[in-house]
Amino acid sequence: MSELPSGWARTSLGEIATWGSGGTPSRSEPNFYGGSIPWIKSGELNARYVKSTEENITEAAVSGSSAKIFPAGSVAIAMYGATIGKTAILGVDAATNQACAVGAPIEGLTSSEFLYRLLQNEKDAFIEKGKGGAQPNISQAVIKAHEVSLPPLAEQTRIAQKLDELLAQVDTLKARIDGIPALLKRFRQSVLAAAVSGRLTEEWRHHLGIPNPTDGKLSDCIEAMIGGASPKTTDYSAAGMLALNKGDIKEYGRVEIKQNPKYVPFEFVEINSKKVILDRTVLVTLRDLSQKADFLGLIGRYRGEQPALITQGMYGLKVNPRVAIEDYLIAFSNSPQYRTQVKREKVGATQVHLRNGQFLDFAVPIFVIEEQTEIVRRVEQLFAFADQLEAKVASAKSRIDHLTQSILAKAFRGELVPQDPNDEPASVLLERIKAQRAAAPKAKRGRKASA
Repeated sequence: MSELPSGWARTSLGEIATWGSGGTPSRSEPNFYGGSIPWIKSGELNARYVKSTEENITEAAVSGSSAKIFPAGSVAIAMYGATIGKTAILGVDAATNQACAVGAPIEGLTSSEFLYRLLQNEKDAFIEKGKGGAQPNISQAVIKAHEVSLPPLAEQTRIAQKLDELLAQVDTLKARIDGIPALLKRFRQSVLAAAVSGRLTEEWRHHLGIPNPTDGKLSDCIEAMIGGASPKTTDYSAAGMLALNKGDIKEYGRVEIKQNPKYVPFEFVEINSKKVILDRTVLVTLRDLSQKADFLGLIGRYRGEQPALITQGMYGLKVNPRVAIEDYLIAFSNSPQYRTQVKREKVGATQVHLRNGQFLDFAVPIFVIEEQTEIVRRVEQLFAFADQLEAKVASAKSRIDHLTQSILAKAFRGELVPQDPNDEPASVLLERIKAQRAAAPKAKRGRKASA
């Protein structure tokens, strides 16, 4: 900042708080853990206040390691890796691991609430300072030397209060926006439930005099299933033909290729030529590595310019065109009625799966082809509406995320609340507190803790 607001001063974080860092007591000492002292890890700096922790340590751990106790009201900031710059106020006396630096605000100079907001505003600067190594890191020394603009004490209070007011409104907006994707997921499920039950096209069907759907099985709709190949780890290569696997079929008919796709050499493909599929081939996955079985039994369509090899757990489907259309079966495989059957019939422990016979035996309502086509048209139309809403939500979420940083930046440029010429200038405040601290008698050392 080239020009400071009236009454503000440039200083460093080391001048406005007393800093320390924590440590990790030895895991080989069982009497170090399970005590009454909260022990904070950098990954726990998620809320404004940290009042409870995943682990507690003992007095012996504090005495026998570099861990130390910081008083409630201190402000912790993460120094390492993906959490760098995350910050929180200690709601209780607590120790931290070595990935956290902790600043105790100097009394009369700043407050916990202001320091917390100040560190929030500086997060991007700390991330930038941490670049350069294999993992982004900053040190306690970097934090202490980091320069900031300090307002007068009274203005600090006004800024903190105004930020609380505005950011509470932002948090409310975030909560509402974050709840919309779940609503859209329920909307899509309701559409599919109505579609396969016949409710979605009921009036259309009666108007045209089309017969009601009949009870059928997937075996009525599918003429053939082509199983996948079983390449060993050594069969994969850096080039060759794309190999699809069971995890590539996602919701709503999507077949998504991983960021690091697998390939098999063409010699392997020649031996397994019947397992090769072309663009628009309909697939099903009958194995799922997750216990929730979210993708088990899903039907999707491969869309790729190049042929691909399907692997164990996947099947290419040949749909009987006289009984069903492919897009109807894809929609059906995502419906609540079908997912209930899958979760009831799945077998296996570490890797859940469906046997071919189970899959083909699943109940499916069979509409006439004309109505299946109309069902797919209506589902796609309603899903397109949901997709548009989802895109707008993502855009709004991005703007709200930027709004927090924008408000913080405005606050620390001196633009959020007015300056008061009657406030004691920050430069005078800094000198006065510095003189008071120099004249004060040194505190006696007692229990190992940070000042």
